[in-house]
Amino acid sequence: MKEVLKRKNPYLFKVKYISTAGDFVKTILDAFLSSQEESLFGSFLEELAVFVCNYVYNGNKSSSEGIDLEFEKDNTKYIVSIKSGPNWGNSSQIKRMIDNFKKAKRILGTNTSASSNVIAVNGCCYGKDSTPDKGNYLKLCGQRFWAFVSGNDNLYTEIIEPLGHKAKEKNEQFVEEYSKVINRFSFEFMEMFCDASGAILWEKVIQFNSGKE
Repeated sequence: MKEVLKRKNPYLFKVKYISTAGDFVKTILDAFLSSQEESLFGSFLEELAVFVCNYVYNGNKSSSEGIDLEFEKDNTKYIVSIKSGPNWGNSSQIKRMIDNFKKAKRILGTNTSASSNVIAVNGCCYGKDSTPDKGNYLKLCGQRFWAFVSGNDNLYTEIIEPLGHKAKEKNEQFVEEYSKVINRFSFEFMEMFCDASGAILWEKVIQFNSGKE
């Protein structure tokens, strides 16, 4: 509970007028889990894309910095940086990706046949982008991306069904464990940050989260 509380903005929860330990704990835990889910599931989709491309085009994880996948088809070498969605980075992060593309192109340019071009692609597992050609690279999102790595225009919808089956299998177990964590965290929170009447001591919460070590 302490580690989760350290990562969240306590001022926000005060503004939301949260007044019970249970509501506070559920809010910070849900916010934490949401950010973790985005990261974990993003990694899963990236691995799935590499797996599919390996099966269809013999694609492989790249050894080049910042490049997740490379494969060849129709005398063209593709280097791919895979992200979860289209709005994944700020200008400096995008610049770093472009620099990684340039470095990888220089290396691959000396190791591929003269008939091969090297094309950089920023692949996004979901979302849309109506202007794929970014000059230095292509940005392929959602349906375009999954079709690119698989050759199947419908793969982006076909993968949702098996994902749903797996989620259903795990959901009951998750709800049971989630309830246990809520109860345990609520007890810890009340011991640390509530007075004898049960009121939240917001000053203690802020001090724990943001006070000097």
